Amino acid sequence: MELKNQHRLKDKNVKKYHEELVSKLGDAPFGKEEKVDTADCNEKKVILIDREPLATFFEDTIFPTIDGFLKMKATKRYVTVDMGAVKFVYNGADIMAPGIVDADESIEEGDLVWVRDVEHEQPLAVGKAMTNGNEMIQSEKGKVVKSLHHVGDEMFD
Repeated sequence: MELKNQHRLKDKNVKKYHEELVSKLGDAPFGKEEKVDTADCNEKKVILIDREPLATFFEDTIFPTIDGFLKMKATKRYVTVDMGAVKFVYNGADIMAPGIVDADESIEEGDLVWVRDVEHEQPLAVGKAMTNGNEMIQSEKGKVVKSLHHVGDEMFD
């Protein structure tokens, strides 16, 4: 991972990003008083703690990376898929309605969401909702989440 333009975020920005993530997700991968850096990495601006990219910006909106979700206990904006869908999501596929077993009903179309497996509730991907949470649960066909980042991708390599 090659980092460019790395610098320490001002405390007021750390607090702002922390509060934004807590509002969206119920938690954040870093504390509001933690020492946080930002850097450019492969055309993305990333938020770093100890050189680990715990959040990034998707279309100018801060959202945790998979590593970030592993460091927190998010309770909002989740989409839960059955174990049959895991291998496809793991390989970067968009999320299809038949694989969804649950979703946060407060999700609105266009929201950034995180995808987890039903058995362990571990993060598999970050994506953009193509429908609202209720439609995700009720739909029986079609694409409902566009995958933006998934386990093992090369986003930061």
